[in-house]
Amino acid sequence: MTVDAGRGSVAVSIVSHGHGKMVSALIEQLRNCPEVGQVIVTQNVPEEIRFAPDDLVGVIENPSPKGFGANHNAAFRACRMPIYCVLNPDIQLIGNPFPSLLQSLVEGRREIIAPLIVSPSGGVEDSARHFPTMSGLLKKAVGHNDGRYPMVSGQALIFPDWVAGMFMLFRTTDYARLGGFDERYFLYYEDVDICARAWRDGMKVVLCPSVSAIHDARRQSRKSLRHLRWHLASMARYFLSGTGRRA
Repeated sequence: MTVDAGRGSVAVSIVSHGHGKMVSALIEQLRNCPEVGQVIVTQNVPEEIRFAPDDLVGVIENPSPKGFGANHNAAFRACRMPIYCVLNPDIQLIGNPFPSLLQSLVEGRREIIAPLIVSPSGGVEDSARHFPTMSGLLKKAVGHNDGRYPMVSGQALIFPDWVAGMFMLFRTTDYARLGGFDERYFLYYEDVDICARAWRDGMKVVLCPSVSAIHDARRQSRKSLRHLRWHLASMARYFLSGTGRRA
């Protein structure tokens, strides 16, 4: 598929779970990105999200909360653009990341692309990793390497096993080919799973360190028992599924 990486080629999906102020600010940043032709905001819980009404932004109001994958899959059904971007509400853009990401996506055979993710203080986040293994998790528990790829801003493209779902771009044809996210994961590991399925289907996952975005990480699984249960359940599902092998 030939993709025009110019104006209005990207649909951005944002799911809000009480992130109204963050979403409002992110929408204003996206308005300054000419490549963004559609923004789909999903209100996973009732809340007020303020933005200027126009044809750019559409809103989906859930009668009851859905999981990460189910929300983005539902938003995908409203996508009218050739590129689909999954974006967390707690992401802050640094300038316009889309020209470089789109150029890297359409050059060569690459199906999933993500930028470098940094913390508010500027440190590089662990947004690209090797696929998790039981031995790797045990090593991480005792303070050894946790599977992340060494990355610095501005380095050449890297092809990690998986990239974090906080900021991912797909051609819509590839997202459809993958069947979107696996909705059996309510939260956590959906990104690991879709990247594993992409590699097994002969697709490539790439991270573009020349482009970065800021993530205000909350690490809820370390603070909330409910999130910790979701994390552990998703981890168990992933390992039992056997998808974590790179082609």
